[in-house]
Amino acid sequence: MRDFYKILGVNKNASYDEIKSAYRKLALKYHPDRNQGNKDAEEKFKEINVAYEVLSDSEKRAKYDRFGEEGLNANSGFSNGFSGFANFSDIFNDIFGGGFGASEDDEIDDDLFITLDLDFKEAIFGCKKQVSYTYKSSCEKCAGTGSASKKPETCPKCKGRGKIAIRQGFFQMVSTCDSCKGKGTIIKDKCSNCNGTGSINKNEKVDITIPEGVDNGVTLRCNSKGNERDNKQRSDLYVKLRVRKDDKFIRKGNDIYIDIPILFTQAALGSTIKVPTIRGWKEIKIPLGLSDKELVKIKGEGVKDPHTRQIGNQYVQLSIKYPNHINDEQIELLKKLNESFGIKNDSNVEQQGIFDTIKSWFK
Repeated sequence: MRDFYKILGVNKNASYDEIKSAYRKLALKYHPDRNQGNKDAEEKFKEINVAYEVLSDSEKRAKYDRFGEEGLNANSGFSNGFSGFANFSDIFNDIFGGGFGASEDDEIDDDLFITLDLDFKEAIFGCKKQVSYTYKSSCEKCAGTGSASKKPETCPKCKGRGKIAIRQGFFQMVSTCDSCKGKGTIIKDKCSNCNGTGSINKNEKVDITIPEGVDNGVTLRCNSKGNERDNKQRSDLYVKLRVRKDDKFIRKGNDIYIDIPILFTQAALGSTIKVPTIRGWKEIKIPLGLSDKELVKIKGEGVKDPHTRQIGNQYVQLSIKYPNHINDEQIELLKKLNESFGIKNDSNVEQQGIFDTIKSWFK
C-alpha cells in the first residue's frame, strides 16, 4: 500500500495548509514541463497528485486513514488519477489560486532550507540540536524596497506582475520576468545598505527537537523561522536531516542489521553468544548446524516508528569463519572428528557409503 503522507513528505497530523504547501513544492519540482522526457519525474508527478487528491479531501482522507488505499474504491469518488481535474492546468489553478500561478523562485525566496547532520543513534533515539543559520531580513533603510528613495519603478516588461505567461500547446506555464527577476519592480537608485536587494542577511540560532525514529532525508519544519517577507512576517524554515552511517549497524526502514563472525565449531555445535544491539548487549542462541550468513531475529530491538510507534526488529547475520592457522593438537582433534563421521583423509582408500553418511547428519 502506498503511503500518501510519505509521498508528500508530511506527517499524519499535517494540516490542510501543510499538505497544500508540500504538494505545491513537489508539483513545481516534478511538473512535466520542467522535466521533459524524464519518465521518472512524470510518474512522481502523477503519484503526488493522487496523494494530494486524497489528503486534501477530508472525507477521502478519513477513509484512507482508517482503511488504507483499498478503502478508496470507485464508490468513494477516488479516481486514482486526475478525474477530479480537467487537466494539469486545473490542478495548478486549484492549488495556486488561478491566474498566473506560482514559480519555483517564489518558494526559494520565501521558505528557507538548510541541512542538519545527525549521528546514527541521534536519529534513532531522538535528540535536541541547536542550529545556526542565516536568513534574509527586510532592509530597514529602504523599507525593503531596494530603492534609496523608497520608490521602485514598475517593471515595463511584465507590467509589475513579476511573471510572463508562456503558452506551450496544452499547458499555460509561467516564466519569471528576466528584467525584474520576478519582483515586478526595477531599481534605478540602489540602496547602499542592501545594494538594491531590499534585504540583508541576519544570523540566528534555533533549538530543534529531533523526533525518535527519523531517517536520512526526512525534512522537519520550523514555523516562522525562515526568510522575512515583505509584510515583515517570517516564512518557514525547513531542516533536511542527513544521518551518518554507523560502522557496525545497518538500518533498513525500522529494522536493524548487523554481521557477527562466529567460529565454524560454534556453528556445528550450537551455542549462546552475546551480540551488540542499538540498546546494549543481548544473548542469542546459535542453532545446531547453522548455515553461513543465516539470520537470527531479535524481536523488538529495532527502531521505533515515528508515526505508528511500533518498534522494528534486529537481524543478526552470522558469518561462519575458519582459522587461518591451527596447531598440531587441533589438527589431531579434527582428524579424530573426521574419522568419527566415517571420513578418511587418505584419498586412495575407497569410502563406501560416504554420501549416505553425510545425508544422515541432516536428518
